Amino acid sequence: MKKLWNKLLISMLVVMSCIVLLAGCGASGASSGASDSSKAKDTLAAAKEKGVLTVASSNDAPFAFMDAKTNEFTGIDAEIIGEVAKRLGINKVEMKQIPFENLLIELNNNSVDMVTDGMYVKDERKKLAKFTNIWYKEGEAIVIPKNSKITSKDDLKDVVLGGQKGTAFLETAQKWQQSGLVKEVKVFGSQSELMLAVNTGKIDACITDGAVAGYTLSQDSSLSLKILSPYKAESAGMIAAAVRKNDTALADAVNEKIDEMKKDGTILKLLKKYGMNDDNFVSVEEGKTSDK
Repeated sequence: MKKLWNKLLISMLVVMSCIVLLAGCGASGASSGASDSSKAKDTLAAAKEKGVLTVASSNDAPFAFMDAKTNEFTGIDAEIIGEVAKRLGINKVEMKQIPFENLLIELNNNSVDMVTDGMYVKDERKKLAKFTNIWYKEGEAIVIPKNSKITSKDDLKDVVLGGQKGTAFLETAQKWQQSGLVKEVKVFGSQSELMLAVNTGKIDACITDGAVAGYTLSQDSSLSLKILSPYKAESAGMIAAAVRKNDTALADAVNEKIDEMKKDGTILKLLKKYGMNDDNFVSVEEGKTSDK
């Protein structure tokens, strides 16, 4: 009988020990979960606390790239986000180089805070990310000599227009020729050949990417060329920054500063710094349609 009581007592002690152990584990888990939850911050709050905003770019000039001479993050988008970060109280913007086709993938893998790389706002991309208000618009441009008599698209019907092989801009030029809007179209193998042909008078004008053309002209003083303005691009894309779908606080904060920078002239000033002009500017009202 005594042995039986001893066995029962031992069994009860084992059961009680297990209950205490399980309760302890549960309490520990609940405590850990609460701790993790309290530490969790949205992207904006985390960037402010760290003092660094990490953005993704494919290192693409003139949009967002590392300057080989200064080793600084620069470009149209780089300077815009740099000023936005400054106004938000974030001291530094760091670029993480990622192939363009993987930018939104890495964004959703949480390896960066946002994407700023001349990215067009498209419906298929809206399914993967939340876009801020439009920063600016960019498309094809017509480059002409500084002393050219060409003042509008209507004047192209009497000129020889150049285009780069393999680009959508060449297709546009050829479409214009078929419609009688351009006298003749000549094809060139590279951007540099295209610009040089206009500069040396081999052709009257050329059609090319507006932002790239503006940046090229701002960097190469040997080219006595300018961008035709006013001119409304036929294939203009609206450019903005992309954040994760749930990063509403970050998107709202960036939007507030972008609108502020449009009103005080900062955005237009930066666009002109990189050879762009009023045709690339998007008003506060027009820019609010980015993620609708």
